[in-house]
Amino acid sequence: MSVAEKLQRKEMRQTTSRQVRLKLVYIDVWSLVKLSFLVWLCLGIVLIVASVLIWVVLFSTGIFGELDLTLRDMLGQPEFAIANSFGIGQVVLFSFIIAVLNTIVGTALGAVGGFLYNLSVRFTGGLLVGFQNS
Repeated sequence: MSVAEKLQRKEMRQTTSRQVRLKLVYIDVWSLVKLSFLVWLCLGIVLIVASVLIWVVLFSTGIFGELDLTLRDMLGQPEFAIANSFGIGQVVLFSFIIAVLNTIVGTALGAVGGFLYNLSVRFTGGLLVGFQNS
């Protein structure tokens, strides 16, 4: 019997689908802290890269020059330049600080969320999750 015939015979058999239902009644808080830290760390890196890219696009398209002209007319200061006030170094530093703060706060909120879920399981019975093998 060839391999093709074996595969054809295998396809003719009816497969039974099995369904499993699981209840999530406990979340390990330390695992949730590690996961939320990694998620917020990745989001912080995305924030830094996105802010640098936005600054580069605004600088290369000349929008800062147009803003300089508009603000010079409004403020009456001939030496005003927005690129001096918001340079790439300041943008990177500010976005880095915001990313670090978001990572710290997001990790803490992940831990608090885990504690709150573990407390709420006593009242709700947990989260029912179903899996099906088809």
